[in-house]
Amino acid sequence: MKHVVVIGTSAGGLEALRTVVAALPKDFPAAICIVMHTAPQSPGVLHEILTRCGSLPAINPTDGQSLKAGHIYVAPPDYHLMIEPGHVRVVKGPKENRFRPAIDPLFRSAAQVFGPAAIGVVLTGNLDDGTAGLWTIKQLGGTAIVQDPADALYPSMPTSALRHVHVDHVVAIPQLAPLLVQLTAAPVGTSESVKVPEIVEVEVNIAKDRNAVTAGVTALGTPSQYACPDCHGVLMEIKEAGRIRFRCHTGHAYSAESLIAAVGEGIEDALWNAIRALEEAGLLMNRMAEHFRTSHTPEEADRLLAQAAESRRQSDQIREMAGAREPVALKVAAR
Repeated sequence: MKHVVVIGTSAGGLEALRTVVAALPKDFPAAICIVMHTAPQSPGVLHEILTRCGSLPAINPTDGQSLKAGHIYVAPPDYHLMIEPGHVRVVKGPKENRFRPAIDPLFRSAAQVFGPAAIGVVLTGNLDDGTAGLWTIKQLGGTAIVQDPADALYPSMPTSALRHVHVDHVVAIPQLAPLLVQLTAAPVGTSESVKVPEIVEVEVNIAKDRNAVTAGVTALGTPSQYACPDCHGVLMEIKEAGRIRFRCHTGHAYSAESLIAAVGEGIEDALWNAIRALEEAGLLMNRMAEHFRTSHTPEEADRLLAQAAESRRQSDQIREMAGAREPVALKVAAR
């Protein structure tokens, strides 16, 4: 097997994948590994859907399963899918860009193992998972493909990849399968192999659930002023080809866009927690006011009722603020 094809997608990806897989021939000469963002509690039936719609068998692989041409390997829910020489790894490493499975770990491992024979594909999805991994594939001599954002149901992921990666092909979904057949039939370039950078080795090992500090996370960048939204540890700031990324000492990784989205969700959670606390306080003070009034302490009852009313007023103010607040997001445009 000369090539490997790695595909990453998120929102809107099911129909895109069905269209691509249905058009691939039975004798497709490469293995295909797919990450589609799913919730941890997802039933994990994407492999069954893809098997039914095409001529290639698709599976949720087990850790260490052989990597074979003409087979499709789909990341199971809540596990990263990665590549090692001759087989796949299915591991529960730290989340990246708030997802497990995430696209970047698969793409980095494909670049590490296959180099110029790796073909990376970013399809429809929100935010920007896959951009850093596709950049790594391109840096190590592989081929970068992006779905045309105008053809994508959710164009954010393809748009981000186009913004940061010098991609080789931008295609609509109906053109993707023929392109993959053409690329996998071509010989792999014989140019000098590119040395795998240490940062790629470190990040691949972290995704495989090695201790992040032992793996070398502190050498990836400089400590930032920001805390990891997942574990609240210090985030290391990583500068890479004009982009800024982040990774904490336990291994959680964020692009700038996914970190901003996570911080925005944290702000919304904090506002609704404040509303809940104020409303609970108001209910408690109302109840205690009833008790004090029957206990012949009306002055204390009146004081508690006034405090309950103030809690309601503050809760209403924060509720109005939460309802009017725009989601925090980093807007990107294609280059």
